[in-house]
Amino acid sequence: MNTPSMNKPTLAELRAFMAIAEHGSFRRAADLLGITRSSLSHVMRGLEDRLGARLLHRTTRSVSLTETGERLLKRIDPLMSGLDAALEDVAGEQGRLTGELRINGSEGAIRLLLRNIVPEFMTRYPGVTLDLVAEGKLVDIVGQGFDAGIRLGEAVPRDMIAVRLSPDLRFLAVASPDYIAMYPAPETPDDLARHQCLRQRLPSGKRYRWEFQKRAEEVAIDVPGNLTLDNTQLMVEAAEDGLGIAYVPEDYARIALKEGRLIAVLEDWCPPVPGLFLYFSGNRHVPAALRALIEMVREKSG
Repeated sequence: MNTPSMNKPTLAELRAFMAIAEHGSFRRAADLLGITRSSLSHVMRGLEDRLGARLLHRTTRSVSLTETGERLLKRIDPLMSGLDAALEDVAGEQGRLTGELRINGSEGAIRLLLRNIVPEFMTRYPGVTLDLVAEGKLVDIVGQGFDAGIRLGEAVPRDMIAVRLSPDLRFLAVASPDYIAMYPAPETPDDLARHQCLRQRLPSGKRYRWEFQKRAEEVAIDVPGNLTLDNTQLMVEAAEDGLGIAYVPEDYARIALKEGRLIAVLEDWCPPVPGLFLYFSGNRHVPAALRALIEMVREKSG
């Protein structure tokens, strides 16, 4: 005797379920899927009705998987990843990569990506859209729905795969010639106690402690100063105006240093540090568009 076949879920329903499971939020999942929360809730109710099982625990503040939901996710995750990979590979073979890449990074990191990678990438892969978010605060790229992030090597989470985007860089203490004419240049980091320093407010709200190293000696100083800024370019401009000593990435001050508007001090205390890296999770399917971007970054950095 034949039994009626189950009204099978659609791919859209399964993808909606996986998005909620990954982000633990109807709001985030709906935003990423490009639908309203009410529509997403309707989709999930339909999926649960089709399967005759409850997949999610819902509260006013959170959402989590039931045991049945956990088992379903464990079974379909590799299948959906394999399907995505197969479809993307076929499209890639035909030169028709599509999709959206969301990348989070500091302002300087996004600027570097725009200058060195994006123009050629957009020309080579016109079907891929880029959503680049310049943000000072280090975020959980997986939890926030980003495909990749860009940060200094020392800030990349240990569980991520990292690809070098830039050479090593260094931070420099800089001041205007007029300021140095009024106040003798510091010879050691301790000498900064007698100077007007341009302090930096980090995205976390804390003030940045200037970090110096000379051979085996390392120091981190909460420098004095009556002016605090939260933007690197503004710090460079304030230093050019003679308001004090700033501690900034060398690239931001390069032109002013070359033109003599700024002078570097304590250079022997400012060694290179690991540069910028593009990083992504190795625990998720890597979309073909992201693989293409990674390959281009490697080409440019090699």
